[in-house]
Amino acid sequence: MITGASSGIGAAAARLFAAEGAAVVVTARRAEALEKLAAEIRAEGGRAEAVAGDVTVRADVDRIVDRAVTAFGTLDGAFNNAGWGTMGTLLHLTDDAVYDQAMDVNVRGVWNCLKAQLPVMIESGRGGSVVNTSSNAGSFATGAIAPYVAAKHAVLGLTRAAAAEYGAHDIRVNALMVGATRTELLEQAFEAAPELEAACVARAVQPRLAAPVEVARAAAWLLSDQASFVTGGAIPVDGGSSAI
Repeated sequence: MITGASSGIGAAAARLFAAEGAAVVVTARRAEALEKLAAEIRAEGGRAEAVAGDVTVRADVDRIVDRAVTAFGTLDGAFNNAGWGTMGTLLHLTDDAVYDQAMDVNVRGVWNCLKAQLPVMIESGRGGSVVNTSSNAGSFATGAIAPYVAAKHAVLGLTRAAAAEYGAHDIRVNALMVGATRTELLEQAFEAAPELEAACVARAVQPRLAAPVEVARAAAWLLSDQASFVTGGAIPVDGGSSAI
């Protein structure tokens, strides 16, 4: 199950995971984009189901997990990737509605997903692996709005708590601490303020934006048996931004 899959990191992950043999259930709010992605994957010989939904709505998430189980028999892995944020309004000038949206998508979205996914993994008896998308903003202020920074810190907290609570069921839970990545959301920010691109990469050892597939590869590793002794981790995929 891949959330935020209509574009960017989520769509890249869907293509990569399917190419490596996973059956994928892709979800986001934009049904048309999801259906196009699933059709592309099936045309390449992969297995994919598209289920539109909003991660902030618990009933939608339950429905998506149910579809995964119905279509493929169980749920072995989840990439809780949906997120939302924006750049640079001072905290006291940030509208409460912006705070609510940042917390709902980034924190409640992960919460809803974990609550629906983990019971299925326990019931299967097979264990499982979950990867949550956090951010460099989960470690330090990045220039994004304060609610986004707070939300991504919270994603890391949920990740560590879930890893501790579900390890006995052979379920691993990790987070990706993602740096600036060339996604649709970031491209829109650059269109509005072109100077932001240079600011986004100024801290990085590798001074460029990540391609979405570079983040997807890290998620694929964490979801796979190759990372069988990794849980509760916060794995940086940030071009070295967090190293200095």
